[in-house]
Amino acid sequence: MRTEHGRSMPVETLTLYRPTGPEELALVAASGYRRWPPRLPEQPIFYPVTNEGYAKEIAIQWNIKASGVGYVTRFQVAKAFMQRYAIHQVGARHHTEWWVPAEELEALNAQIVGEIEVIGEYRADDVRPG
Repeated sequence: MRTEHGRSMPVETLTLYRPTGPEELALVAASGYRRWPPRLPEQPIFYPVTNEGYAKEIAIQWNIKASGVGYVTRFQVAKAFMQRYAIHQVGARHHTEWWVPAEELEALNAQIVGEIEVIGEYRADDVRPG
């Protein structure tokens, strides 16, 4: 909750999801679950997604292959801030995500309300092919 003139003012938020691997999650944990780490030079955009189902698909299909484990995180961001970004559909109807330029990630981090939560963990042994 933010304050204005000493009074508590609730902030309207949007829920964002992000599939991630163990390396990125370790950096999030090191921040106290409050910030996303800077993008690497080959990562010009930060892609939080709009729904848990899509985040789970990515965690299973990409993160498990890359590192043996995939995580799904959930976090809240001030709605007024996120309204500057369009939602992009990149596949099926539920494959929707925001595209936040890497140079704006610190501004997004400043708008996170509460902590980044790990809401799913997926390993190759837990997931059936199909």
